[in-house]
Order: sequence, then structure tokens, then C-alpha cells
Amino acid sequence: MAMDKIDRAIINNLQGGFPICDHPYAVVAQQLGIDEPELLQRLQRMLERKQLSRFGPMYHAERLGGGLSLCAMRVPESDFERVAEQVNAFPEVAHNYARDHEFSMWFVLGTETPERIEAACREIEQATGYKVYNMPKKQEFFVGLRFEV
Repeated sequence: MAMDKIDRAIINNLQGGFPICDHPYAVVAQQLGIDEPELLQRLQRMLERKQLSRFGPMYHAERLGGGLSLCAMRVPESDFERVAEQVNAFPEVAHNYARDHEFSMWFVLGTETPERIEAACREIEQATGYKVYNMPKKQEFFVGLRFEV
């Protein structure tokens, strides 16, 4: 499942931003020297192949009146898949990942209101049987991270 030159150009181009206009995919496709249907097909294929984990906007939940928090759980390896499936079923879970650590499962909650964070944590605890450690941020730093492919 190797990426060709155009796939790599798509990823490299889109890491720099996405146009805000009536036809953003057409604008990006023109920048890349391809047509809009080809761009959409290639994005879909990269998502299906898991070469991209997601493609979409990133919203700043707190600026929109919502809540955002990093959470962790101690989940035994033997129960990890079951718990991950349950945690990921919550619409507030932005992403979930495993760590080789005492706290083996980490996920980000993004909620419509700040108050919903605690409620979501309790609901996840009830669904999984494991305690959720809520770790809201105290200060935010922006790191412009970009990976050339």
C-alpha cells in the first residue's frame, strides 16, 4: 500500500491548511495539478487504507463554549480491546490511544459544555468498570508540527 507522488503531495499540501471558500477541494486539486474527483477519491482511499487516520476540521472546543480534557485509565491488557470499543462509542471521545504505562489508555474528551466533561467521565466509568482520571489542561502551548511524506 505504498503512496505515490500525488498521494504524498496531497498530504504535504493539506498539512499547511485548507482553503475556506465555496469549493475548497477544487482549489486544492488545482494546486496539485489534478481534478477534484481524483482528489476526493485519493483522500477516501488513504482513509480506507489507514494511511490517514482522519481528515477534517479541528475545532477549538473551549472557544466554542465546550469542554476539552485529557483522560487516562488503568486497563489490563486482557481487557483493553473491550474497553477501547466501549470508550470509543462515546461521541465525545475525540481519539483514544494505548500507552505502555500504568495508565494504559489515554483519550481526549471534547464536549458541548465544560460541565459535560465530568458527566462523560462518570458514564465511561459505569460502562467500562474502570476509573477515569480526568486531567484538564492548565495552560495551552501551540506547537506547529508538520511531517513531510
